[in-house]
Amino acid sequence: MMNHQPQHYTLAQLLAGRLFTIPDYQRAYRWERKHRAALFSDIERSWNEGQSTSHFMATVVALRIGTPVEIVGEEYARFAIVDGQQRITTLILLFKAISKALDRSNPEERPYGESIDKVLMKQDNASMLLLQTNHDTSGHFAKYIRHGSYPNPRSATTLADRHLLDAMRDCEAFVERWRSADGRSLKDLVGHLNNRLTLLFHQIGDEGLVYSVFEVLNSRGLDVSWFDRLKSMLMSIVFETGGDKEALIDQIHGDWSEIYKTIGLRDGVDIETLRFAATLRNRTSLSRVLSEEDSVGTLHRQSEGAASKAVETTEWVKEVSKAVVELRENRRLSAVTRIAHARLVAVSVNLRNDLTDDEKNDILRRWENVTFRIYGMYGKDARSAVGAYVRLAWHIKKGIPTDSIKKRLSKIGERYPANKGVDELRQKDCYSEWKRELRYFFHRYEEHIAGPTAFDPKQWNKIWSARADDSIEHILPQKSDTEHMHWLGNLMMLRPKLNSKLKDKSPKKKAKRYSKSGLITAQKVADRITDMGKWGKREILQREDELLHWASQEWAD
Repeated sequence: MMNHQPQHYTLAQLLAGRLFTIPDYQRAYRWERKHRAALFSDIERSWNEGQSTSHFMATVVALRIGTPVEIVGEEYARFAIVDGQQRITTLILLFKAISKALDRSNPEERPYGESIDKVLMKQDNASMLLLQTNHDTSGHFAKYIRHGSYPNPRSATTLADRHLLDAMRDCEAFVERWRSADGRSLKDLVGHLNNRLTLLFHQIGDEGLVYSVFEVLNSRGLDVSWFDRLKSMLMSIVFETGGDKEALIDQIHGDWSEIYKTIGLRDGVDIETLRFAATLRNRTSLSRVLSEEDSVGTLHRQSEGAASKAVETTEWVKEVSKAVVELRENRRLSAVTRIAHARLVAVSVNLRNDLTDDEKNDILRRWENVTFRIYGMYGKDARSAVGAYVRLAWHIKKGIPTDSIKKRLSKIGERYPANKGVDELRQKDCYSEWKRELRYFFHRYEEHIAGPTAFDPKQWNKIWSARADDSIEHILPQKSDTEHMHWLGNLMMLRPKLNSKLKDKSPKKKAKRYSKSGLITAQKVADRITDMGKWGKREILQREDELLHWASQEWAD
C-alpha cells in the first residue's frame, strides 16, 4: 500500500539501504543539457546561500518490488522508480564524476571516493549497482558507474544513448568547474549533495496506486509529457478494472516497453505518434491534426471502462509509433516535408497491412510528388491543404482502395502543377531559406542521373547525417558575392568535410576534387567546368534550365 505520509529525505538518506531500477515500460533517460544546467545551477545557488539551510530538489515516486536483498550483511529494499528518474539518474552520474575526480592518493580525499563507490556499487564494488537503468542497450550507464569510461556522444546510435553520454560529459565538466573555483572543494560538493539537497519520497507498495499518485502529482504542476500522461491513464484503467488482470498487466507492460524502445530512436517521435494515433482513431473525420492534449483526451475516453480497451489503445499507439519511425528512417521520404498533416498521410499508408509493398510505394511516390510541390516548390506553409490531407489520412486508415488514394492525392495537388512550380525556383535564392528542400532536391537528382546501380548511398549517408548547411556547395564560391551565387544552377551537395575544404577555391581548382567525390552530380559539374574552361552566370543559367526541366517532369503526377 501507499505510504500516505511521504518522507522528506536528504539525498544521502534516500540512497541508503535501497536499490533502484527503472522499468522498461518507463521512458528512457531524456534530459537535455538545459535540464542538467538547471540542476547544476540549483546546486551552486544553494551552496552560495550557506550551509545552514537545506534545498528541496524534487519529488520521487517509487514502487516497492520483491523482497529485500542482503549484500555483505546489509539489507537493501528494492524499488522501481515511477517518477523522478531523470533527476536521480543525473545525480548518480554526478556522484560518479566526483568519484573519478577525487585524488585517491590524497588521504583526505580517498575516504570520500571509497564512500561514493560503496553507495554506487554493491557486493565487491562491482556486481550490483545502486541504479539499473532501462533501454541502455549499449550498457553505457553500467560501464560508466563501474569503470568511469564512456565513448564520444557522437557515436551514440539511439537518442537515449546520446542523452546518457552527454550527461556523463556534462557532469564531469560541472565537477571540474566546481573544483577550479576558489573557496570550495570536491569534499564540500560531496557533503552538500548528501546533506543539504532534499527530496520528497513517496513509497508505494501496490502498483495499482502508482498511476493515481502520478495523476495527483501531475495536477500539482509536475512536468510530465502528454505522452507519459496517456501511458499513466491507460495503466490506471487496467489496474482499476476487472478481468484477467495479471495477463493484461503483463501485456500492457510489454507493449509500453516496446513503445519506448521504438520512440527512443528519434527525437519528437512521441509527439507525432500521440497526435497521429488519436487523429486516425477518432470516430469521425477531422479537419486538423489533434493537439497533444486533445489526443490524450480522445484516446483516454475511448479506453475508459475496460482493461481490454486500454490494452487495445496501447497496441494501436505501438503500431503508430512503428509507422512514424518507418517514415523517419526513410531519409528521402522524411525529408519531403515537416508539415504534420501531410506526414499523417504517409504514416496512414504505412499502417495499411492489406497493401502490398508495391502498392505502398506507388502511393507514397504520388504523395511525395504532390507534397513537395506544395510545401517545397511553392513554399506553402502549414495552413495549406490541412483538411484535405487529414481527411484523406483518416479514410486511408478506414481502408479506401489504392486508386482512390492516388486520385485524392492528385486532387490535392492539382492547384500546384510541377511545370509552374519550377518557375518559383528560377533565378531565385535557393540557399538562404531552402536548405533542407535543396538537399532533398539533389538527392532525387542524384538518384535520377546515377540510376539504381551507380547510386552511392555511402556519400549520401554522410550528407544526411550532417546539417543541410554543412553539405551545400557553391560551385562559384560565396566570396564572389554575385546575384547568381545562390541560384539553383550554382548549387550542389558534397559530403561535409569535402565541402569545407573547397569553400573558397575557384571552380577550376575544385573540379578535380569534384570528379573524385563519389557523387555523379559533382562529376558532371567537374566535366562541364573542364570542357568550358570557366564557370560564370551563363553556365549557371544553363545548368539551372536543365535542372528545372528535369524537375518539372520528376515531380509531376
